[in-house]
Amino acid sequence: MNKIEVRNIYKIFGTRPERWLKAAQEGMSKEALLERSGHTLGLRDISLSIKEGDIHVIMGLSGSGKSTLIRHFNRLIEPSAGQILVDGIDVMGLKPKALERFRQQKMSMVFQRFGLLPHRTVLDNAAYGLAVQGVRRAARNERARHWLEQVGLSGFEAQYPHQLSGGMQQRVGLARALATDAEILLMDEAFSALDPLIRHEMQDQLLALQAKLNKTIVFITHDLDEALRLGNRIAILKDGELVQEGTPEDILLSPANDYIESFLQDVNRGKVLNASHAVTERPLTLTMRSHPAHAVDRLLARDYDYAAVLDGKRLAGVLMRADAQRAAREGARDISRYLSDMASVPASAGLDEVLAQLLRTPEPVAVTGAQGEFVGLLSRSKVVELVTPGAGTSAPSEAEAVAADAPGSVSVAVPEGEPSAAPKQVA
Repeated sequence: MNKIEVRNIYKIFGTRPERWLKAAQEGMSKEALLERSGHTLGLRDISLSIKEGDIHVIMGLSGSGKSTLIRHFNRLIEPSAGQILVDGIDVMGLKPKALERFRQQKMSMVFQRFGLLPHRTVLDNAAYGLAVQGVRRAARNERARHWLEQVGLSGFEAQYPHQLSGGMQQRVGLARALATDAEILLMDEAFSALDPLIRHEMQDQLLALQAKLNKTIVFITHDLDEALRLGNRIAILKDGELVQEGTPEDILLSPANDYIESFLQDVNRGKVLNASHAVTERPLTLTMRSHPAHAVDRLLARDYDYAAVLDGKRLAGVLMRADAQRAAREGARDISRYLSDMASVPASAGLDEVLAQLLRTPEPVAVTGAQGEFVGLLSRSKVVELVTPGAGTSAPSEAEAVAADAPGSVSVAVPEGEPSAAPKQVA
């Protein structure tokens, strides 16, 4: 279900924006608009659907329009054209009183520079939004204390902002936003002013809170690593226009253009992509009750050295071709007594973790789901390709790809700088 719908938003800054709206809608460039009219194009035809319970990241470089866009959601900035719908309600149509209630109850905002009141205590700052709502002091202080505890600031209630570190001040801002129990959090470069270590801790804090609260969060950042770590979906802006929108995997695996690719150059892909992205297409699977002769025929038909064996939906083990042939010679009724244990990794395991395991063993590895169900066989060649895109000289043929995932049948080049002692026989 979509919590927020952004429909064809335009924003032109200047004294007569309505006069130049049509020109912007017809495609006049940002540079031409400024030269001819003295007006600045802030946003051009932005449309987004933000799902309830998602962290939807909007990112871009300075001047891309990301902070301008988020301020349209609670009408801190009025659009030149377009609609913002929240739970189906057109925010642009709200009268002043209704807009005030909307801002107090529906959305909370966390700013880059904390936005704390220096003359008020930490407790009073955390309770400020509730005070604006008219909540009685005892009740608002109780709720503020609760959220300060949730963000790790219990015991600091009587302190003042200047007595806290930057990370602690940002936690107060987060507690203040959460205390109002708003359904939507708008976070505008909320962690950008923090040191890298504290920034990472705040990201952890936000993810932990989101796992419990399931808020709808719109998060603004210029940092792609942060966007990939936090976002269920990511929208990338450039010069006021939406360049690409999708899941982190969409962005990494299918960049829309050279601009997006330039963002991805230094990204640690192994921390974003996981084992589910590196499964072999159309793996050969057998069941515990498969007849040995049938198993041998299927292995020979594909020239495979092994097949995963399932017990229902769960992985039971691996059947090697030699064991299948032995079972046939011995006249076994099924293959259940001829299986070997098969290493497995969860589908959610990051590729950096998976790659480390693959370098330790040449054996086949399965990918399993949250309930232990079989997802597929891990393709070692895909892991290398995904972690180091462009490292290969050419794309393999289908036959080569099959061979690349048969144990003991191919050598995958180790990236430059890796120790020569790393195992080379990998599937």
